[in-house]
Order: sequence, then C-alpha cells, then structure tokens
Amino acid sequence: MASFLEGFLLQASLIMALGSQNLFVIEMGIKRQYHALIAAICAFCDVCLIMLGVFGVSTFLVQASGFKVVLGWTGVAFLFYYSFSKLREAFSGPSASTGSRTGIISRNRAIIMALSFTLLNPHVYLDTFVLIGGYSSKFDEPLQKYLFGGGAGTFSIIWFFFISTFSAKFSSLLKTPRILRGLALFSGVILGYLAIKLGLESIAELREWLR
Repeated sequence: MASFLEGFLLQASLIMALGSQNLFVIEMGIKRQYHALIAAICAFCDVCLIMLGVFGVSTFLVQASGFKVVLGWTGVAFLFYYSFSKLREAFSGPSASTGSRTGIISRNRAIIMALSFTLLNPHVYLDTFVLIGGYSSKFDEPLQKYLFGGGAGTFSIIWFFFISTFSAKFSSLLKTPRILRGLALFSGVILGYLAIKLGLESIAELREWLR
C-alpha cells in the first residue's frame, strides 16, 4: 500500500493546479453541461496515460522531438482559439461564441473539447510520462508499479469528479450572467497566458529539433 499512497500523493501534487483542463471541468460543472461525462473522460485519459508512463510504453514518444513540437503547436492553436472564444463571450455574451442564447453546447462538442484540453496539452505528457513514469522506475516488482499507477489514477478520478460535482452543486449560486461573464473573462485571460507560455516552450523545442 505504500506504493499506492506514493502514487496518490504524487498525482495530487501535480494535478491540483489552475490549468486549462481544470478550468474547463469547473466551467462545465457550473453550467451543468455534461459535467459528469467530461469528468469521466478526463479521468479515463489520465489513468490511461499514467499506466503508459508507469510501464514505459511512452518512452519513444518522450524522446521524439518532432512529436513534442507538433503537439505543442497544436496545443497553442487550440488554447488561443478557446481563449479568444472565452474573451468574446465575456464581452458579448454566450451567443457570440456558441451561437446559442443559452450557451449550451452539444454532447459531441463537449467530448471533443474534453479530449482536446486533455490530450493537446504537452504538460500532461510531462506529468504522466516523465514525472510519474520516471518516479515509478524505482519499483522493481510489477505489482508495485500497478499499485503506484493505481494510486495516481485513483487521485485523478477523485479530483475530476470532485471539482465537477462541487461546481455543479453550487451552480445555482454561480450561474448568473455577471458571474458567468466574469468566469469567461478569467478563463480567457488564463488560457491566453497558458497559450503564450506553451508557445515560448514550443519555440525552444523547435529550435532544439532543428539543430
């Protein structure tokens, strides 16, 4: 159980940050739009990536500079697009960015966005493949690796369903036009910052790749 607890605590230290994925889960929880489905998708992807990292299947991806460059710039484009969408929503209302007076999005779009926020973020691969995968190398027994990965995956599941359920629980208090616009403005600024930060990192990766 010690290895399970190590994985649980390590993932807690990595995932409890104000990233684009967490912001999206919270936003959809407040709006009560497919929030349980989105939490499930984010948790499932995290668990899969964690287990790939723990068992070393991901090593060739981490070492492939071209993969990181393409993924990085795709993530930059997505974050800038969604940041612009959120800023437009903050100043013009939901209809400007969603085409709907209520701001409701379709189930398919919600799924695509959840996958995009999860899989187009290079930092998720750094966390799961490099940090968690690298830490797991200290364990010699496969059972210990399973328990370690299980601990990390368990925290991901708890975390995503917690922030999704918590934000949905208080949505009646938070789901006012002023608060929703404030959330959209806050999300837009944070996502824009993350896009710029990721862009600078991607430029460094591109320079390294071209050497």
